[in-house]
Parts: sequence; C-alpha cells; structure tokens
Amino acid sequence: MKCQHLLVTGGAGFIGSNFVRQVLANNEDVRITNLDALTYCATLTSLADVAKEHGPDGSGRYIFVEGDIRDGELITRLLEDDSNGRIDAILNFAAWSHVDRAILNPLEFVDTNVTGTAVLLDCARKAFEGRFDETRFLQVSTDEVYGALQADDPEFTETTLLEPNSPYSASKAGAEQLVRSYNRTFGLPVLTTRCSNNYGPYQFPEKLIPLIISRAMADKPLPVYGDGKNIRDWLHVEDHCQAIWRVLNDGRVGEIYNIGGNSEVYNIDMVKKILAILDKPESLITFVTDRLGHDLRYAVNISKIENELGWTPSVDLDTGLTDTVRWYTDNTEWWFPLLGESETTMKKLYTGNKG
Repeated sequence: MKCQHLLVTGGAGFIGSNFVRQVLANNEDVRITNLDALTYCATLTSLADVAKEHGPDGSGRYIFVEGDIRDGELITRLLEDDSNGRIDAILNFAAWSHVDRAILNPLEFVDTNVTGTAVLLDCARKAFEGRFDETRFLQVSTDEVYGALQADDPEFTETTLLEPNSPYSASKAGAEQLVRSYNRTFGLPVLTTRCSNNYGPYQFPEKLIPLIISRAMADKPLPVYGDGKNIRDWLHVEDHCQAIWRVLNDGRVGEIYNIGGNSEVYNIDMVKKILAILDKPESLITFVTDRLGHDLRYAVNISKIENELGWTPSVDLDTGLTDTVRWYTDNTEWWFPLLGESETTMKKLYTGNKG
C-alpha cells in the first residue's frame, strides 16, 4: 500500500524535517500534516522553503500544527479532520532524543517519549478503527535500545534482547513496548524502525558532528568524551528517510527493521575526519570526563531490511561527511542562533554540574 496523508510528529526536528522535505519532493500525491511542539531542538526554519512551496499558499500539500503529542484532544481532531483527506498514517519522530540531556532531566524524556507515544497510539486505535487494512503507525526508534556491544561482538539484530543503558534509551524501549502491545492487543497496524547514529543537514548543534564543525570553525576546544574510543555506526539522514518510507509502505505489519549505515567509526577518528575536511589542527581536541553510562559501541545488522524490502544505504561516509561539513559552513544562519542554549547544556555536562 502507499500512504497518502501522513501525520508526522516531530517534523520540525532533524530527522523529521528531512523526511518531510524528501517525501514531498518525491511524491506529488502525498500530503503531510506536521505536528511539533517546537522544543529546544526543533525549528521551523528547517522547513521554511517547504512551507513556502507546499503550504496553503503553494501546492497545499503541507500543513504545520504546533502542538504536543501528549495532547489527546488535539491528536483526535487532526485524525478525524477529513477536510484535506483523512490521515492514513502516523509517523512518530517526536521525542526528546539527546542522551546528555536525559542525564540532566530524565523525567522529561519519560513523559514525552513514553506517555506521548501512548497517547498517539490510543488516538490512532480509535481513529483508525474499521480501516486497519489501509492505515499504519510507524514508530521511529533507535539502536540504543539494545544496549552496548563490545568491540568484537556481532551486530545487533532485530531479535537481540533490549538492554537500554540510559534514561533516553530506556524511554525509547518503553515506547516500543507500548507500540507492540497495541498491535497484539488491538490489532493496530504498527511498524518500528531502529536506526544507528544519523548525520546530515539540519541537525541540532549539540550532537557530535555539528558540535565539532561549529566549534572547529571558531577554533574552540573540541570536547571528546573519555578516550574517544567509543564506536558508532553512521547513517546519512537521507538514507534513513528513504528506508523509513520503504518500511512504511512495504514493511510487514508488526515487524521491526534495523536501519544502519555500515560505517562504524571511533568517535575520535570522526573528529579527526572533520578537522581534516576543515583544515583545522588536531590540537583543538580536548578530552573530557566520560559521560555517565556511555555505551562503548553500537552496530546493527541490516540484512532484514535489505532482504525483505531491497533497501541498502547509498551514501558512503566520506562523501556524506564532506557534504555535511560543507552544508554547515554554507548555512551558518541556520545553526548559529541555536548555539546559545546548546552551549549552556554542554557546559553543565563537561564541568560535572548536574543542576
């Protein structure tokens, strides 16, 4: 099936905004309602051009609604409104997603990520009743729900036991269990994706890659946790969005799909790659006290989505990283206004101030 009218929650965030942009550009018959609470890591500037081209004064295929996924009355109104064609799919990108912030304020993550998902699911159950065959609920999750791997461990598969190690990953695992329960109990047609670390344009400057880019451009010290030997698998956000679209329309209901980039790199080597692209000295690197509960390695086996849906990542890391660095150097007007609040949070973490 092909979904025609999507409710995208968290569509003003990093992955959500890239998904909205990509789907509208590649599918002339698809409409999107973007629901976002516009918290710290979301900004409408990420979709300003999309709103101009596809908003009410353009093609009419894009609507933005400011709101919280915990607001059941609002969700219900959106799902029951048939003035622009009834919504037939919900994609839940909305989440507090920064592990560092979860260390400072874990209850905020539990409230939004778990309670918010529960509200969405219950509203979907009621609104989609009688048309489960033509509707979908897709939960965008993370490989962090699996816990951590040692350097020589095999990659996570979709059947690996969940052992989350941070309040953030635990909240995402809890949300996943609710999604599963609504499928098993009520028959709600759900899908879940678990992605590895994303990178690309429009990412909040608190995350590793844009943080290093922005600080290196200003010749500021580059904070690296511990010895920098933590390993991450890097997935370009455009590849991720293509995979989500494939899962939404062709994935088997009730299934989970890993989405990865097949690009494992030590954090310290990622920092050095960025410095080389920017022609900045490695002397900027400053090692700081390791993050609490810092997982050593994440890596996902993506054979299931490759074999079942024919998806595989297409952006190699060196090309994608060079393009990403270029985007940030060319678009300082997007990320520079976001630095202030991000710097405050980072300072608390690097100095050990948990207040």
